[in-house]
Amino acid sequence: MWRRGSHADAAHHLPTAGAAAGASSAAGAGGAGASRRRRRPGLSCRPSHLFFALLVALFTASLLVVWQLLPIGDGDGDAAEGEAPPRPEEGGAGGGATRYSSSRVVLRAFDGESRLEAARSERRWWAGLTPVRVALVVGSMNVDAQSLMLATLAKSMTGLGYEVEVLAFADGKARDIWENICHVHVVNYASLKFVDWSKYNAVLLSSLEGKRVVSILMQEPFQLVPVVWLIHEDTLGQHIRSYAALHESIPTVIKDWRVHFNACAYVVFPDSYLPLLYSPLDSGNFLVISGSPVDIWATKRYGSSHSQEAIRKQHGIEEDDVIVLVVGSYLFFDELPWDYATIMRASAPQIMDIAKSRNLRVQFIFFCGNDTDTYNSAFQELASQMGFPDGSIKHVSMTHDIRKLLMFVDVVLYGSLRQEPGFPPLLLQAMSSEIPIIAPNLTVITKYVTDGIHGFLFNSDDPSTVTPAFTRILGEKRLLDTAYSVALEGKLLSRNMLAYDCITAHVKLLESVTHYPSDAKLPSSVSKINERTWLWDPFEMKAALENGSFEDESHRSTRIVDTLMRELPQSNQTTYSDSNGSSYDYPSLSDWNDLSEVEIFEDIERREMEEIDERVERPLLSWDEVYRNARKSERLRPEGNERDEGELERTGQPVCIYEVYSGEGAWPFLHHGSLYRGITLSKGGRRPRADDVDAVTRLSVLDNPYYRDILCELGAMFAIANRIDTVHKLPWIGFQSWRAAGRKVSLSASAEETLEQNMTGENNEDVIYYWAPMDMDKSLDFWSTCDRLNAGHCRSLFEDAFRTMYGMPEGVAALPPMPSDGDYWSTLHSWVMPTPSFLKFVMFSRMFVDSLHSLNENSTDPVSCLLGVSQPEKRHCYCRILEVLVNVWAYHSGRKMVYLNPVTGDVREQHPLDGRNEMWVKFFDFTLLKSMDEDLAEEADDGMHPGNEQWLWPLTGQVFWPGMADREREEKYIRKLDKKLKNKMKLLERQKSGYKQKPLGQ
Repeated sequence: MWRRGSHADAAHHLPTAGAAAGASSAAGAGGAGASRRRRRPGLSCRPSHLFFALLVALFTASLLVVWQLLPIGDGDGDAAEGEAPPRPEEGGAGGGATRYSSSRVVLRAFDGESRLEAARSERRWWAGLTPVRVALVVGSMNVDAQSLMLATLAKSMTGLGYEVEVLAFADGKARDIWENICHVHVVNYASLKFVDWSKYNAVLLSSLEGKRVVSILMQEPFQLVPVVWLIHEDTLGQHIRSYAALHESIPTVIKDWRVHFNACAYVVFPDSYLPLLYSPLDSGNFLVISGSPVDIWATKRYGSSHSQEAIRKQHGIEEDDVIVLVVGSYLFFDELPWDYATIMRASAPQIMDIAKSRNLRVQFIFFCGNDTDTYNSAFQELASQMGFPDGSIKHVSMTHDIRKLLMFVDVVLYGSLRQEPGFPPLLLQAMSSEIPIIAPNLTVITKYVTDGIHGFLFNSDDPSTVTPAFTRILGEKRLLDTAYSVALEGKLLSRNMLAYDCITAHVKLLESVTHYPSDAKLPSSVSKINERTWLWDPFEMKAALENGSFEDESHRSTRIVDTLMRELPQSNQTTYSDSNGSSYDYPSLSDWNDLSEVEIFEDIERREMEEIDERVERPLLSWDEVYRNARKSERLRPEGNERDEGELERTGQPVCIYEVYSGEGAWPFLHHGSLYRGITLSKGGRRPRADDVDAVTRLSVLDNPYYRDILCELGAMFAIANRIDTVHKLPWIGFQSWRAAGRKVSLSASAEETLEQNMTGENNEDVIYYWAPMDMDKSLDFWSTCDRLNAGHCRSLFEDAFRTMYGMPEGVAALPPMPSDGDYWSTLHSWVMPTPSFLKFVMFSRMFVDSLHSLNENSTDPVSCLLGVSQPEKRHCYCRILEVLVNVWAYHSGRKMVYLNPVTGDVREQHPLDGRNEMWVKFFDFTLLKSMDEDLAEEADDGMHPGNEQWLWPLTGQVFWPGMADREREEKYIRKLDKKLKNKMKLLERQKSGYKQKPLGQ
């Protein structure tokens, strides 16, 4: 398994032969000019200078000769476009206009650190609550090689302890196989935005249709979800190549796909060829994991639908003809096969003598390079040096279908002597076609292939050892029986030879990108994988009943790419559709240009009208007429007289539930109607045509990304409570996270009706209704569950924060007791309570959060967070402990707690007041909290904490104490006295100067 370097752009901008000659001639001219400048009058040039100039000329000439032989570029500039060679297609030949020097690609091994091992090294003493969830997005559930590989991978991950959920864009014949392994859901493009991607620890994409999923995951709040994209198709790369010749918008296409590729943690390919084809889209995260059964499946399906005898007869091959196919690596696509020449020159005469002595005619087919005239001429010159007779060598470019060649060849010789990062895919295809192979004893080959059992190996340091290998294969007018038995063993080996390595490589990759939160049940190590083979049996049974599924899959992939390309011109125009079916189109760049032109035209017309009005003589109006016109204009202004549409809808209702969200990705999960109102934590991220509240505008501390992340939904509550009369005037107030709808715990219509009836009844108790229960193990109590959600430190940090908040001594217990009576506790900030109670809860929460924040000495560093172990948890440090804070406050402050079933609407009291024997009422008494709040406000007003950036309390809401009101009244009274004094002094000055105002009316 290996990974590409950050970019291979240097290979895309290779100079042409003409450019090199021009550069060399320019350098020569510059050197000659320098010699003339250094030459003194009357002195001849010294012999050392002439000798040096001769060496430079010979070296330049040799470079030009070598450059002409290498067909890297032909001066047409196509190589600068970064295009890759075309993938071998069925029976087709590429145009050969594209050039790419694949030898310039820098490869390095994947060395990502396993986050699973890091999580194990942390010695989590607590047990997990939920399994690690992985979303596997597939294009279809058809019977094909890609489904074979992914189903085997899903089965292995399920055996390790992962919870795999398959999201398929299309149903297929293999659905029952998938359902026996994991959960399966068939989705469409419209329903993708209603998937709560935040509940997954990682997302694995395996189709080009996954671009729509990446578009969603690029938005908040899903940007922290790691994505791995498996690319098995060459359709997109081929499409971009043909698209460039027909459209001028190819840079936009490349930029759009590159942005989506860059949003993924890794883009994984099954062989070393596809990264070259997709090189224009490389953003530094390309990775190759070899061993996929795609080539084996394709070769087998092709062989079952074509006749070997017919193909050999079509090519004029007799029974005593032995066809040797010489193959190499895709990594060296456009380079001349110097390794082939080395091997053939050392063994060609001996091979031809052996064939002649055994009445065989041997023909060699070299599968390399491209179809350009430059390459063909260079290859013919190279072939003439190999020592073969005329007519025994044929060149076939890599743009041809390798499966068709494997149908009529007898022996496959792997002629590349260079070390590769993975087992050669062409050699694997040959083994799966039951063809005897001859290959060098490279490390990557000898790891799997045994000499004389699965193939015939020769010494890579001594190319002449190829001859004994041919001696072990060629017999009298046919191949030896040993060759056929070795070929059969090679075929059996190739079916599952790379299965275990491929599966473990994918699992290790997921381990390196997956976030393992505190409450996760850590899966087993990759060494516990039991699957050593692909799931051939169920898929081959399905495939026996299918015909033409491979071609259908190819056509489907092409159709998908065409659809995505047609959507691209509209990519700069985002359309948002809500759950009610209404859609809002954002203006595109052309719309903004048209609007600018209209505004310019209207401005010119307005100025012309103003100039005309200035030249028209108008009678002066009386003061009464001016006053009347001013009053009329004020009545016509809608801003000061008409209330907002959402405010009018909520008039007369008892409650408003604020749905907290962050980012455009959460819009589809929000509700519409008078009962709900959105509040966004993203600055300027409100929904269009919605009466949402901008929390950042109401509370400036949320403009800091660090505080916005650690406070989460509680920050939105602080924003509402800050001068609450300006935004909320109803007797009841509620909150609900956007995640409640994604996790199917939001209120149904019957539950909403029950809630409104209870609040409008005669019994207006101080009660809190909640409908999102905490996921608890019945054997655990409240604080044990909280520890599992907060890296095992919930109990200790809550106690320390509570002790710091009230100034309690060290020896006194400071952890409020929470009963384990089997009732529900609230989570996800989904509850409703009276508005006065909400303000009291916010007063308590502000002081608790400030006390909790003061425990962290280095508060601005997310790494120092003790309440999380994964990166997302450390970023949202206080979020999980603040979700359960309302339970502690409601229980110990004597509020009635009622659970509302979000589906049926049934209500049931939880933790009855009569059974609360250990309530810490004195710590939650409103009088005490009010006095503590005033003390903190007085400290902030007096500036007792100068330069203390960790003091969070003044930033989370209003700062007020009675002394501030007294000071304001005193300042107002002083300003009033100063004004009177100034007026009296002005009057005295006028009297001294003799000025006297004349009586009015004279």
